[in-house]
Amino acid sequence: MTDFHTYWNDFFQNDSDEQLWWNRKVKLCQKREVEMVHIKGSGHVFQNLRTETGTYNRYLLHLSILMKQGSHFYMEEQVMPFVRYQKDGKEIHQLLDEPAGDQSAPPLELLEEEQVGPQRFVYDRMAAVQYAETWWNSYNPAYRQFDVDCTNFVSQCLHAGGAPMWGAPNRNKGWWYQNNNWSYSWAVANSLRWYLSGSKQGLKGLEVQSPQELVPGDVICYDFEGDGRYNHNTIVVAKDAYGMPLVNAHTNNSRHRYWSYEDSAAWTPEINYKFFRIGET
Repeated sequence: MTDFHTYWNDFFQNDSDEQLWWNRKVKLCQKREVEMVHIKGSGHVFQNLRTETGTYNRYLLHLSILMKQGSHFYMEEQVMPFVRYQKDGKEIHQLLDEPAGDQSAPPLELLEEEQVGPQRFVYDRMAAVQYAETWWNSYNPAYRQFDVDCTNFVSQCLHAGGAPMWGAPNRNKGWWYQNNNWSYSWAVANSLRWYLSGSKQGLKGLEVQSPQELVPGDVICYDFEGDGRYNHNTIVVAKDAYGMPLVNAHTNNSRHRYWSYEDSAAWTPEINYKFFRIGET
């Protein structure tokens, strides 16, 4: 792999179309009054492909960025998939799009919910956050790993915080993972969003209007295209100097990422968000 500093100068500091992510990152930091004090990175090749048109290397770039916001410092980390290939004698590094969400989401009418009286559970936010910090860039072998893993990861965090499962073995009902099987709401972003909006037992969430109302352990749902189908979920693990959420996520693994995802390749101006306080009704 090319030396990181050479790679940075050649790739991120030019004006080609592939710099959309970096331009968005810079713009978002300016908006938040955040300074990127130090950046380091490393690359790991995980697939080599040889075709009639040439050789393609797929790799993960792990960036660690020391952020300074006023007198507050924190480390943001992100793992991004790239493909490297030769074109017209030049080495090209192309950022792969962030997956736009779960394509296997069932019709909403399948998300049945039993009508029961309100029940409470004690949500250990610290345990949920600790789990999110432990597994943000790896995979707990006790659970299946999905190609689009964001909701599976958030569900694991919520369960680590004490959210009770129910509904097995009916995949259309409740929220659960059991014997390598799971409910739609456990692993499908749009299903978890609707489950949190209406659940009256087991895992429950209270929708609030602004990200400032969230605290560590809460959940943010993302509808990147604004079409009503939510395709990404994250868990809040910290707050920045202005009280805004920082989140951990899977698929494109991220740690302490700013909640709005304006630096994502999947972001569009039509994006909608849902904010859920977990364990409250």
